[in-house]
Amino acid sequence: MSYLLHKLLTNSADRHPEKIAVTYRTEEISYRQLETISNQLAHKLAAIGVERGDRVGIYLEKSIASVIAIFGIMKAGAAYVPLDAFAPKERIAFIMSNCKMKALISTASSAAALNADSAEAFSSVRCVILVDHETVPEEAKELQAHTEVTGWSEVLQSPSHSLDLALIEDDLAYILYTSGSTGTPKGVMVSHRASLTFVDWACDIFQVQATDRVSNHAPLHFDLSTFDVFATIKAGGTIIMVPTALSSFPLSLAPFIAKEEITIWYSVPSMLTGLVLHGRLEKHDYSRLRTILFAGEVFPIKYLRQLMEKIPHAEYYNLYGPTETNVCTYYAVPPIDPERIEPLSIGRACANSEVLVLDEHYKKVPVGEVGELCVRGPGVMRGYWDMPERTQKALVPCDIPPVVGLHTLYRTGDLVKETLDGNYTYLGRRDNMIKSRGYRIELGEIETVLYSHPDLEEVAAIPIPDDEIGNRIKAVVVTRDGKELESGVLESFCAQHLPKYMVPHLFEFRPSLAKTSTGKVDKMQLHQE
Repeated sequence: MSYLLHKLLTNSADRHPEKIAVTYRTEEISYRQLETISNQLAHKLAAIGVERGDRVGIYLEKSIASVIAIFGIMKAGAAYVPLDAFAPKERIAFIMSNCKMKALISTASSAAALNADSAEAFSSVRCVILVDHETVPEEAKELQAHTEVTGWSEVLQSPSHSLDLALIEDDLAYILYTSGSTGTPKGVMVSHRASLTFVDWACDIFQVQATDRVSNHAPLHFDLSTFDVFATIKAGGTIIMVPTALSSFPLSLAPFIAKEEITIWYSVPSMLTGLVLHGRLEKHDYSRLRTILFAGEVFPIKYLRQLMEKIPHAEYYNLYGPTETNVCTYYAVPPIDPERIEPLSIGRACANSEVLVLDEHYKKVPVGEVGELCVRGPGVMRGYWDMPERTQKALVPCDIPPVVGLHTLYRTGDLVKETLDGNYTYLGRRDNMIKSRGYRIELGEIETVLYSHPDLEEVAAIPIPDDEIGNRIKAVVVTRDGKELESGVLESFCAQHLPKYMVPHLFEFRPSLAKTSTGKVDKMQLHQE
């Protein structure tokens, strides 16, 4: 058994050296090539001073190079930090500075644009490695004023054997940044052990094989991607990277899934809903598609029922779990009654994870009563990077039997109840967080950005339930001194500071916002209006 994520690649490269490991559009790479080039990247990173526990950023659009980067970084003993290639530069700069990134793997144009907007982001970066140029092009030379820049040829000239590093399973494997209620993203620190707890379980339950062709729909900064990459590589299967452009066009995505003969699909439900509504699934052959996994948000029953009717032979699983635990419960979807309207169960705990329904005093609540879902086990995160107070609130010490002695429990913030059959029903959030298109969104972060606009006096971000994407976001705003503003102005302002999926879909202007008796904005009333 492997105790480090990158050993999954080494083992599969030994067993299936010439098998295709990853495909993207017309490009492909074999297991032998992926193992060799990721070794070379690890040597290059070590040569520039990257050491065990350092953080290395991946600032790339989805590509084979991004998968090489993941394994090369971990082989160097560092943690990879995937950056959203489409996020505002301000957000990228914050993450780079926050985790004190030692190196960055990017393209010349992306790195140069980031340097032009936020040169301070490179304050801790010793080297930028460009994957799209053999040598440093003119457009990236300004970067050389404050950091080393190297082309891909220097990587390919590095030794191809593996580095002999003393790493352990509790070393940091990656940091995924998620929405934060204080207005800044928070970095979820995940160890090799925590990630492998999920990967080993998933390979076993879903019987991932070397013959499988597994979709990679999620971007690498989204935790769903860890199944796509690591479970597939462990099994010796082939990762089919879904081009980002296809994600918004179900009419193009539907034939892609059939043409690529994908056998295991994993995405957020909103993407599957789009395929049901707009993909014309009946026109394509999905006979190879054996397993459909979905996670990240509630799947409207009416659309799931239609999907199961269109692709009846596949097995369907509802997976649940925040980034801090990865998947911690799962539910094998049975045939759905035509009259059913209530959402699916989130199922029961995955092997090697324990879920508990607790009250505010960390006492177990009886079956059928509502409580907060808490998780313990080796799959739980190490904490939030450089946020000790947030970590202490999320990871709490407890001594709940049957575990002996004091141990750590992760509070998900989700309200659930256990049913008589041992499954769990998700009821909602206990805080200000929602899901949209599978992304966790802190409404407070959106409000923080809007409050920074000089012409806004009051703001409130409100979720609007939506069958296709989970929630749409409405921003209710009051302008300063009654100033007239266009929705488009606020939309553009938000797009400069927030990822696309967090930009409100609708702006509503009001003269004032209703208040509670304590003077707070009355969001309950806003929801009801």
